[in-house]
Amino acid sequence: MDARSITFVIRRAIYAVFTLFILVVLIFSLIHIIAPNPIALAKIYSGSPHATRSQLLPIIKEYGLDLPVYLQVLDYMKLVFTGNFGIDPIKDQPVIHLIAIYLPRTLEFVLTGIILSVIIGLFTGAYAASKRRKPADSTVKGIYLATWAMPSFLLAAVFQLFIAYDLKLLPPVHMVNPTLSTPPDVLAFPLLNALWAHDWTYAISLIHHMVLPTITVAVISFGVITRLTRSTMLDVMETDYFRLTLMKGIGRRKAIYGVALRNAAIPLVTYIVLALAYSMAGAVVIEDIFSYHGIGYYIVQAVYNLDYTALLGTTIIIALAIIIANLIADVLYGVLDPRVRLE
Repeated sequence: MDARSITFVIRRAIYAVFTLFILVVLIFSLIHIIAPNPIALAKIYSGSPHATRSQLLPIIKEYGLDLPVYLQVLDYMKLVFTGNFGIDPIKDQPVIHLIAIYLPRTLEFVLTGIILSVIIGLFTGAYAASKRRKPADSTVKGIYLATWAMPSFLLAAVFQLFIAYDLKLLPPVHMVNPTLSTPPDVLAFPLLNALWAHDWTYAISLIHHMVLPTITVAVISFGVITRLTRSTMLDVMETDYFRLTLMKGIGRRKAIYGVALRNAAIPLVTYIVLALAYSMAGAVVIEDIFSYHGIGYYIVQAVYNLDYTALLGTTIIIALAIIIANLIADVLYGVLDPRVRLE
């Protein structure tokens, strides 16, 4: 990397750290708005609105809730940047440990859904661009606009009702058959753990339960990828070098799917990386509908139980994922398109 590229990456990294700092301060401030005194704050940290004063005093001392606000902010920042989000009062475990359990479960189906949406979106977008102003183009546009506009919870509910309950092709709820024993946690991801342990029954059950959430993520995401692919490919197909490619005798199909699609993929890098992060946030409602025990399900249960410690930790983790995704997207775009580094 040259000096300009290194400067570009450092500048984007500084922006990311600053954004995370502002985010943590805002979340901490929100807690103080909800609970403006040490006793009220201690009740939030305890997870019990009916805790007695004698039960709350040790919590006030432990978290320094009687200190000035600016000192509490600094202490909170130290905890967050060392990965300490406190103890979940409901499960009596460190929040970071619970996030490490639930997050890979969500990543399994979100990653699969995003990969599937990219594959479908690239080819449907390229096909629509090659059939510009024809019935096939209008059909593709109608499909991706419909899926793009549909809320994730509605799409998940439709799939669950039609595919799982009516056709009975797939299980409607849960992450895996609850009667099966869980393989040892070696690789963090449940499916990888099952494959590592050669527990094929558990792995097949996981895949069956993963299909509907994965399809939901893929259908929601593919519309934007299709639209971006189509619009960028149409721009590429209007350029002189694309016309020159056709004049060289290369077939139109090869020019479209080889030259135009490859060049049109550069602007998609930003969205694909961001789609992964935003799908993590969107997984909250999807997991709640399918009772899929991932990070979204953990967040919903924290809301039901007024578990503010878990809510804070998961909110920061998801926000951090979006910040990192933005950073990666900026850096990748700068690498793929040197003109960005000059801005």
